[in-house]
Amino acid sequence: MPKSEADEYVQIANLGGAPVDLAGWKLTDISDVGPVFNFPAYTLAPGARIRVYTNENHPEWGGFYFARGTSIWNNSQPDTAGLFNSLGEQVSTRSYPPGCE
Repeated sequence: MPKSEADEYVQIANLGGAPVDLAGWKLTDISDVGPVFNFPAYTLAPGARIRVYTNENHPEWGGFYFARGTSIWNNSQPDTAGLFNSLGEQVSTRSYPPGCE
């Protein structure tokens, strides 16, 4: 039976002063070259936060998830998430240690 990693997520915050349309943006595990989450049309308001989960839909956090029943983020080695805008430009990265400590 595959391991479920429903509680894994990446949180994205709009720290700017203007809304951001996430249509065409991508989130990926750049350490392992995938998988890729493609954002649908969604406007992230200034100061707002959303989460992209591995395998659970949480509407209170935007309702974004990879729909994947196995883990994406490595819990035994450092891992890095990358956020890319609709032009394919990397706009943010976040690395974390094993176990998200």
